[in-house]
Amino acid sequence: MALDEHIYNLRREKLKQIEALGQATYRSKYEFTHTLDQILRDFSAKSAEELEHSRVNVRVAGRIMAIRLMGKAGFAHLQQGGQKLQIYVKKDAVGDKGFELYKLLDLGDHIGVSGYLFRTRTGELTVHVEEITFLSKDLLPLPEKWHGLTDVELRYRQRYVDLVMNPEVREVFLKRTRMIQSMRRTFDSHGFMEVETPMMQPIAGGAVARPFVTHHNTLDMDLYLRIAPELYLKRLLVGGFDRVYEINRNFRNEGLGWRWNPEFTMLEAYQAYTNYEGIMNLTQESITEAAIAVNGSPKSKWTRQEDGKDIIEELDWSNWQRLTMREAIIKFWPDQAGAKPEISEFASAEGVQKLVQRFNAGHAHMAYDANAPTGKNIAALFEAAAEEHLMQPTVIYEFPTAVSPLSKQKPDEPEWTERFEIFAGQMEISNGFSELNDPEDQRRRFEAQLKERERGDEEAHQMDEDYIRALSYGMPPAGGVGIGIDRVCMLLTDSHTIRDVILFPLLRPEKSSSTEGAESTEAN
Repeated sequence: MALDEHIYNLRREKLKQIEALGQATYRSKYEFTHTLDQILRDFSAKSAEELEHSRVNVRVAGRIMAIRLMGKAGFAHLQQGGQKLQIYVKKDAVGDKGFELYKLLDLGDHIGVSGYLFRTRTGELTVHVEEITFLSKDLLPLPEKWHGLTDVELRYRQRYVDLVMNPEVREVFLKRTRMIQSMRRTFDSHGFMEVETPMMQPIAGGAVARPFVTHHNTLDMDLYLRIAPELYLKRLLVGGFDRVYEINRNFRNEGLGWRWNPEFTMLEAYQAYTNYEGIMNLTQESITEAAIAVNGSPKSKWTRQEDGKDIIEELDWSNWQRLTMREAIIKFWPDQAGAKPEISEFASAEGVQKLVQRFNAGHAHMAYDANAPTGKNIAALFEAAAEEHLMQPTVIYEFPTAVSPLSKQKPDEPEWTERFEIFAGQMEISNGFSELNDPEDQRRRFEAQLKERERGDEEAHQMDEDYIRALSYGMPPAGGVGIGIDRVCMLLTDSHTIRDVILFPLLRPEKSSSTEGAESTEAN
């Protein structure tokens, strides 16, 4: 019999003994007067004399995280809402049955206690228990060692245990909530309306990505889990909602990695009568305010690895730099690749091909596709030459039309668009642009994307006739943006995989028992 199975059976027997004492084994509720946080906040400054003089009676509930028995008395620590508080149980105070119940408790059990606050001889704030109420049994042992498990996937798979055992993990998700609340406040304060759009769509649109496919039985039609809400949000601009945003779950049938999870969260926002510069300014403001909400400062710590060593960077979200894509390639052009490029060299396919040849000869190899549009090769050159250098918050703007099927072109350079991306910590965290609102131009862009699909690009955009029809009713000029919630959260909490900021990330199927690998200990 496995250790966990043996402990499970022992605790089932204890549960029967608890029931024999007249306790409900799984009570439906417990009437409490205070949370642990309230007690610690309101009474931590009180002296032993003040507590004794005023006699503060409390009823509290929580999970047992430490327990010890000393003859006819014992101590335990309750945990609730990320806080811990000691309780003192004495047989004379709780009676025979109450003390028998105490002796049947294990680490992880939920109980409620009533009594009064006092300080022990060591000065610790404690509840002197007068009554114990059993609430719920932990039938599986809490691990003795959990943080830093070599099988990190076990922590993600059993996130419920991870949250109990690791306060720092709980804090990450509290910070994530504060970050999202802050972003909502920023957009709400600028007159935006939060909306909801379909998660199942007949056409996977609004981004360049491979979708998940599902099937609706009644309508007998295939549907796609959305890769982005963009085209629906812009339909709302056509309908007269001038400022809309959605905090949305997106699904992209792509690989797993430290920056990628097939299911992820974005904030997308669209504002009528502005362009990419207006929405760019608002995006910077929202991220800066979120950094302050999370860390109390516009600065955050980001740890990166270099030659196997941790290098701590300080990201300053109040100090942004802005570069065009061409300027970024020029600025970060490697010394060993020769003279820095001139702007004119990006104007033709031949010029870009020569730049790639120079880059590859003096630096590292990047793929060049002679059959691809020139703009696509420029974007690839940017990724190879510049992205790794974008540590501090940076706006990269003016993207090639070839990789921006939904962006408005620059009036003076039709091969380039009014599009921007935000980078920090060497990764992209946001994408926005002046929205294309010419239905005929949009059709041509979709047709160009269809040709890319014919060339084998499964992520190229599909044709969406209804969206073109919506544009034909007239969409105002607008700026739009998508902000990667998970990646921003990674940067603001110094988390180095997207799995650390998603409560339940997608994992491969379990190979063995769900409890394998967790070291445990019995309380009694």
